[in-house]
Amino acid sequence: MAENFLIKQETYLEAGIHIGTKLKVVDMNPFIYRIRNDGLYVLDLRKIDERIRMAGKLLAKYEPGEVMVVASRTYSGNAASVFSAVTGIKVFQGRFIPGILTNVARADFMEPKILLICDPRSERQAVTEAGTMGIPIVGLCDSDNITTFVDWVIPCNNKGRRSLALIFYLLAREYLMGRGKIASYDEFTKPLAAFEAEPGEEVAVAEGAAAPAAVADESVKAAIQEPSDAAHLEGHSPKASGEKVAEAPAEAAATAPAEKAEEAAAPSEEKHAHAHKKKEKEE
Repeated sequence: MAENFLIKQETYLEAGIHIGTKLKVVDMNPFIYRIRNDGLYVLDLRKIDERIRMAGKLLAKYEPGEVMVVASRTYSGNAASVFSAVTGIKVFQGRFIPGILTNVARADFMEPKILLICDPRSERQAVTEAGTMGIPIVGLCDSDNITTFVDWVIPCNNKGRRSLALIFYLLAREYLMGRGKIASYDEFTKPLAAFEAEPGEEVAVAEGAAAPAAVADESVKAAIQEPSDAAHLEGHSPKASGEKVAEAPAEAAATAPAEKAEEAAAPSEEKHAHAHKKKEKEE
């Protein structure tokens, strides 16, 4: 039975949205599917899809002016700026200055009713202030993110350009649907490529055309057609650093194709792993 995903499963896999880091915190245990031989944690694709869908519905309960996105890194900032142009939601890019959410005397004081953050570690100042002020937080969280004060976790690769572009593309589409701005997905014409493009970079897809789902490699197609090995995975809990990774039979059924398609997504994964190493050095 095919999964009712927001977008083709192949597109999720090619974007590497399910590839975590080599670190895992206990907060993210419910969203971990397994650990690969190279040490990277794989996130549950079904839960990623479900939580993006629910986040879109949650954000749609608020007017654009009541929502704020905090995007401190380049890739998240690029995708978030397109999200802002499509939805009208304000985006705060770069370093989050202390006091923006708590000090009413500041000229740039803001009082959003809900916050969307792209990385709890890089944006911990915003997370702390929102938690202090009782502002609900929707957070894009990787396998190494602590989720304190985050009210709705979207498990995902929150460092890769293609992954972030896909997340903001889906959130924009769900937000407009929830607000009644579009009646169907066909009416959402902003191409996925626009969310991935660098500022000033030309988008190959025509602006008036709906974003096509990425075409899967032959290896991905073959993986989707092969029988699922969920039965073999049921009840199996791989261990890393002495911690047990939570898995459920339902999750295995949804993510088994992702396990077999990892070779096709290898370029994205390598970039993500490299970005993580670079981030660790910076911090």
